[in-house]
Formats: sequence, C-alpha cells, structure tokens
Amino acid sequence: MSSELQGRRQDLIVYLATGWWDGPAGTDRQLATALGRYGPVLYVDPPVSALTRFLKPQLAGVAAAPRIQVQTPRLARLVTRVTPGMTRPVLRHLRAPLIHRAVRAAVRELLGPGDPVAAVVSSRVDESWPDLPARHRLLHVTDDLVAGAEMLGLPRERLIGLENAALRGADSVTVVSPGLRDRYSADGHQAVLVPNGCSPEVYAAVDDAPRPAGVSLAGPVAGFVGHVNDRIDLSLLEAVADAGCSLLIVGPLAHGYRQAERFTALTGRANVHWAGSRPYEEMPSFLRLIDVGLTPYADNAFNRASFPLKTLEYLAAGRAVVATSLPAHVWLDTDLVTLADGPAAFAAGVGEALAQRRPAGPRREFAERHSWHVRAAQIAGLLGLEAAYSRG
Repeated sequence: MSSELQGRRQDLIVYLATGWWDGPAGTDRQLATALGRYGPVLYVDPPVSALTRFLKPQLAGVAAAPRIQVQTPRLARLVTRVTPGMTRPVLRHLRAPLIHRAVRAAVRELLGPGDPVAAVVSSRVDESWPDLPARHRLLHVTDDLVAGAEMLGLPRERLIGLENAALRGADSVTVVSPGLRDRYSADGHQAVLVPNGCSPEVYAAVDDAPRPAGVSLAGPVAGFVGHVNDRIDLSLLEAVADAGCSLLIVGPLAHGYRQAERFTALTGRANVHWAGSRPYEEMPSFLRLIDVGLTPYADNAFNRASFPLKTLEYLAAGRAVVATSLPAHVWLDTDLVTLADGPAAFAAGVGEALAQRRPAGPRREFAERHSWHVRAAQIAGLLGLEAAYSRG
C-alpha cells in the first residue's frame, strides 16, 4: 500500500460503492480503479457494524480494517462504520449522517479542506447523497433492485422511493444495461449506457498461468466463474454435465441459496469440480483450464437488467463463450458469444463452441474494445474530466 493519496482535493472523485473493496472484484472496484487516470479516487465501502464479522464471517476482515487505507497513490479506501441495527426502518435515518460525516472527514484528512471535489459517483440507488460539495454528481446504476426486490428479500416500495430520491439528486445517470436504460427512459429519466467492462491485461498471459492445485478434469472443460445463487439457472449447468463435458465451477455458494442440495448433487459428479471461492488474482489460473466459459443466467427481470462481467472476462482470456440471451449479450452483437436458452440448446451450444476451435485473437481484440479503461473514459467525459495520468 502507498503512504499517501496523490493529487488535489478539487480533482478528487469520491466513489460510493455497493461492493466492499476486499470482496469480489466487481464493477465498483474495477471502474473506480480505472477512474484513477482522471484524478485521485476515494472508494467508500458500504457501511459495516460491529456485528458484521459475526453475521457475515466473509466480511470479518472489512469490519476490523483500518478506517482509511491508501491502496495506491491514486486510490484510497474508506471503511464506514455504523451502529448495529441501522438497516432497520426505525434506525435507518440515523445511518446517512454517520456516513456523510465519515466521507467529509476522510476527504479532509486525505487532501485537506477547501474546494469542492471534482465528482461524487454513486452506485447506491438506495442511499442518500452525502452533503459534500462537488462539481458533479453521477449515479451509476449496476442492477435493477426494484425488479429484483422479491428475489433479494428487499422492500419494493421503499426501494422505489429511495431510487427516485437518488435520481433527483444526480446531475447525470449512467446504467450498465439496455434494459435499465429503457426502464428509466420510460419513467422520464435520461440515462447514458455505460456497460460493464473487463481487464484484458489481467488475462494476457492466461495460458502461462500456474495450474491451480487440486483440479483434475479431463478435457474439454466448460467453466463457470462467479457467485452460485438464485440468479443462475442450475438446469443449464446440469445439462452441460449430462452431456459428458467436464465442468469447472469457481465461486462462492450464496448464503440461503434455495437450490443448495441440488447444487451439492451436481458437484458430486465425477466430471464436475467445484473450487469454491477464490481470490480475483487466481482467476487466470482457473481460466487457463477451461475451453468455454458459461454465463447461465436465469430469465427474470433482475437478470435482464444486468450486464454479467464474466462474459467479457472469458473473451479477454481468449475463451469461447456460451450465454443466455440477456439484452446485454444481444447488445454485444458478436458471434464470438453463442446465445442459447434452455437446457438442451445450452448444452448443444457448448458442444458447438468446442467443435469450432476458433482462434483466441479475435476474442481478445473484442474484449479490448470493451475494457474498463474505455468505460472509465465514458464516465470521465460526462464528468468533464481529462486524463491526468498514463495507464498503469
């Protein structure tokens, strides 16, 4: 880690994330890092309480982490702590002031008092904007929480109210999928499409990455990388295994997953290996083993508004891809991704992708055009920022 954040307060981008920095390297972490080319970035973790380490053991490290950590000369991370129970309706109104005060204090501590910051970028449609002077406020929507309220166990009506408040407070709005753009447009909100991206440089040497220990599957291998939860159509993975293809699954099993027993039965097959949760840094090693990447998302309103990161990451690794026909996948408009819905068609698509044996080069070139640097440039343009640093 670096000792101090470089740059000026008036160039600072405050990024209010929905994902913890130490968690899976998702949209927030990737985009915030890429925005470091345009000024110093303060990455604000979602709030945690003293009970977090007991209720969510995977976040124990977050709950115990220092309040401010300078990750690189261009990016610092803020851990915001709140009193237990502040997600409940009675106490929820007390949470925002604590978060706002923590953000203001961190900005002052890192870069001193004075001018408004360059921008506040927030992916939290269910949180209020911090009362921090900023030249621009941009709401970057990565999921349709309203559409997924029932699946996520969240109160739909309250989410609608919070989302409307977030939209009113934004100077501009960006969304990751055509579905989200269309929904906001129908509601009278102009939104710019800035899809998820990938980091081609992470997978440039995937074929030379060290092989992960403990995985012994006969080729060819189909692979799924990501969270195993109710967003995934498990019948599609079962169909791939039924067809005799080796199946590698890398990712954590979601707490409360409704099909946990069925998933356990799948991973007990001889041609299936589940590696569990692995650090982002190990992904090249696992992607080295697979011949075709799978994006088996279920067809529901929440997924139709999403943009799976894994699809572009498979392409960045030079791998074939078979995915369900989400609007995001249709938007990519490439025959490098085989679209298939339903177990039989999905398994057949895997077989066809393996039989084609297309070169990796065009896939990697396509992924390069959809990198996080490209996405960050779109965001920076909306914020009126110019690159201050070269890539690195």
